Amino acid sequence: MKTVRQPAVAGHFYPALPAVLGRGVDILLARARAATEPRPWPPKALIVPHAGYVYSGPTAARGFVLLDHVRDELRRVVLIGPAHHFGFAGVALSSAAAFATPLGEVALDHTLDSRLRGLPQVVDADRYHAPEHSLEVQLPFLQRVLSSFTLLPIVVGDATPQEVAAVVEACWGGPETVVVVSSDLSHYLPYDLAEARDRDTVQRILDLRWPLPDHAACGGRAIDGLLLAGGTHHLLPALVDRRNSGDAAGDRERVVGYAAVSFTETATREGQE
Repeated sequence: MKTVRQPAVAGHFYPALPAVLGRGVDILLARARAATEPRPWPPKALIVPHAGYVYSGPTAARGFVLLDHVRDELRRVVLIGPAHHFGFAGVALSSAAAFATPLGEVALDHTLDSRLRGLPQVVDADRYHAPEHSLEVQLPFLQRVLSSFTLLPIVVGDATPQEVAAVVEACWGGPETVVVVSSDLSHYLPYDLAEARDRDTVQRILDLRWPLPDHAACGGRAIDGLLLAGGTHHLLPALVDRRNSGDAAGDRERVVGYAAVSFTETATREGQE
């Protein structure tokens, strides 16, 4: 019997009605395209935020539109995000056949199961995925941007950068695969303090410096793993967008920071220059 992970935050983080959701995501993407200069090199990896669309949607859209010109080539999305509801050691896969959003189902990619489950830090735990929004909120963007793709969803618990990097490395693939790390930045700081902390965090990411300081990013462990793996693959990072919830909602007393960062592979760029 086919098991489908159902949406947990539809109607809360993003609209539950398919037509409303599709139209809203299309508007965010259209605005992002108007604000983003075309780039000749497709990203191998992205960092994008995962809050409610009214807050982080514009920043996430700025990252996802970079996939436009490879929308037909990409076939696998490795989506990695932090666990917000459970504390556990390692990283968790899902045994589901698909993840659903109001826009439809996304089939899961189980072709790497044996390789991943051979790693001691990997656990198979659908209960960690069931309530988790950090992965779910990225799916409607991917469904609107890409032609067709399978999903490899990974929730990160208490894991070292080396443990996360080993998982990323096992999923790296070629030009058919993109790695998406879902993470917000600082949480609930006054606007000016958040701006200073987030600038520092983003600079560390651009310098490929890991580990990030505690509380710099809720997906810090996933980012650390990407930065470690990225050093092996000679990734070149670029800041696409950075803002916080105070820019969107006006409340500047307790804001959450967001950034979109793209990473291209040196070998890919050298082959196209």
